[in-house]
Amino acid sequence: MSQATHGHVARKRFGQNFLNNPQVIDDIVNAVNPQADSVVVEIGPGLGALTEPLLQRVTHLHVVELDRDLIARLRKRWPAERLTVHEGDALRFDFGTIAPRYKIVGNLPYNISTPLLFHLATFADQVEDMHFMLQKEVVERMVAEPGCADYGRLGLMLQYYFSMEKLLDVPPGCFSPPPKVDSAVVRLIPYQTLPYPAQDVAVLSQLLTEAFSQRRKTIRNTLRGWFDETTLVNQGIDPSWRPENLTLAQYVALANFAVDHGHKPNK
Repeated sequence: MSQATHGHVARKRFGQNFLNNPQVIDDIVNAVNPQADSVVVEIGPGLGALTEPLLQRVTHLHVVELDRDLIARLRKRWPAERLTVHEGDALRFDFGTIAPRYKIVGNLPYNISTPLLFHLATFADQVEDMHFMLQKEVVERMVAEPGCADYGRLGLMLQYYFSMEKLLDVPPGCFSPPPKVDSAVVRLIPYQTLPYPAQDVAVLSQLLTEAFSQRRKTIRNTLRGWFDETTLVNQGIDPSWRPENLTLAQYVALANFAVDHGHKPNK
């Protein structure tokens, strides 16, 4: 039994890999930089690697945890006046019930990271900032810029709501048990005013899904059910471009054009 897991057997179904590198832990807590009165929510506290140093900075901490064994450990280790444990699945948790304004931090389960990030985006107007440990590949997709292979729907939908920055890479040896992939820490700061507001975010999401469904094809082909070539050209878009060549601003402009003109994709 690994000393780092303190007798707890990591559960694959929960995507458990426990961070145990002191320098990385310090780097994350310093990046979060909570003040004593900050409202901080930790997702997936696990064995408390981040929980303990966070509680050294804040008077009270909220955590969201699904594993009942870990919940029992957390409640035994810290009193309720210091630590509020919200028992349940972060994918279904209503973060809006915590406070009007708060920070979120966590070593997210990699097997649910994408849907969890989209869930958290719905609370962007209440969030001060978010700091997450994620699979490095996911972080690179989140912060990708137009023209690169990692650029796609995930990054664009998150860039719609957040300014994002990769802070550090974290190798597998910093966890117990070590994951089979490299990890990275990313910072997300919600925009106070959206730089490119969409009239209907659902339409933007659907547009991006179709645009990147066949990313080797041209925009002329992938969005054939939405726009003709003349419309694309009038929007300043070369129909021969591939999906990764368009900026977020251009995708939002297309989505808004679709809403204005009642365009729906062909079924």
